[in-house]
Amino acid sequence: MAEGDAGSDQRQNEEIEAMAAIYGEEWCVIDDCAKIFCIRISDDIDDPKWTLCLQVMLPNEYPGTAPPVYQLNAPWLQGQERADLSNSLEEIYIQNIGESILYLWVEKIRDVLIQKSQMTEPGPDVKKKTEEEDIECGDDLILACQPENPVKALDFDVSENRTIEIEELPPIDHGIPITDRRSTFQAHLAPVVCPKQVKMVLAKLYENKKIASATHNIYAYRIYCEDKQTFLQDCEDDGETAAGGRLLHLMEILNVRNVMVVVSRWYGGILLGPDRFKHINNCARNILVEKNYTSSPEESSKTLGKNKKVRKDKKRSEH
Repeated sequence: MAEGDAGSDQRQNEEIEAMAAIYGEEWCVIDDCAKIFCIRISDDIDDPKWTLCLQVMLPNEYPGTAPPVYQLNAPWLQGQERADLSNSLEEIYIQNIGESILYLWVEKIRDVLIQKSQMTEPGPDVKKKTEEEDIECGDDLILACQPENPVKALDFDVSENRTIEIEELPPIDHGIPITDRRSTFQAHLAPVVCPKQVKMVLAKLYENKKIASATHNIYAYRIYCEDKQTFLQDCEDDGETAAGGRLLHLMEILNVRNVMVVVSRWYGGILLGPDRFKHINNCARNILVEKNYTSSPEESSKTLGKNKKVRKDKKRSEH
C-alpha cells in the first residue's frame, strides 16, 4: 500500500470511529470492507417529523482528493428539493477539499430537516409508525446519567483581559466509567485557555492515586486563540498508540474549544482490540455532551470549515 493510501485509510478509520461515537445507533455499518455506511438523520430525536437516510461510500482517495459517493434516501425527497440538498452537500465538499466532511454533511441535512419541520406542511404519515420503535439514542443514557448539581463548565468565560484567572486551576469534572471485559475507562474534563492550565490539570489529576495508577491516561486539548483566529491543540497517547490522535480528531469534528479531556484506562488483563478506541471516544463524547461543549449544528457547519488553522504544541515524549 502506498504511503498516501495508508494515510487516507488512517484518516478514514479515525473519522468512522468519531462518527460512531458522535451518533451512536443512528450510524450503521453496511459493508466494512467496502467502506459503505448509512446514517439516519431526523429533525428531532424524541419526536421525529422528517427523516432521511444518508448512505455514503468512502473511496480510497477520500478525504484527500475525492469526495464520498453518497445517496439520499427519503420517499418525500423529490425534484428541486433533492437537487438543492445535493448542491449544498457538494458546496460543503468544495469549501473543505482535503478535510473530513461527513459530520458537516450530516448536520447540514439536519439543518434542512429542522427548517422543513418548522414549516406548516405536515410530515409523512408512514414515518412515525416505522421509526418510533427504533429511536433509541445514546443521548438518552447520557441525559439520564447527568449529576444532580453539574458544574457549568461553559461559565468559564475567556476574554483578553483575564490574566489572573488563567493562572488558577480550572474545575475538573469526572465522567461515568465504562467497563468492558474488566477494563475500565473514565473521562475527565476541564476548561483550559492556556498550556499552563493543561499542565496544572494533569498534575491535579495525578494527585489522585487511582488515576495515577491507570494503565494509560490519554488526553487531548483545543484552545482557541481569538487574536490569531487559530487553535492551539495537542494530544498524548500515554502508551496507547494512536489513541490521543483519535481523541483529538473527535474533538475537532465536534468543534469544541477551550477544553481538555483526559481518558483514564485501567487494563483488566483481556485485550479489547479496536473496541478500546470506541470506549475512549465514547467516554470523551459523553462528558463533552454532558457539559454542553458540543456546538449546535448551525455553529458547527459555519465554523468548522473556517477555523482550519491549527498550531501544534510541542509533544512530550512517549513513555
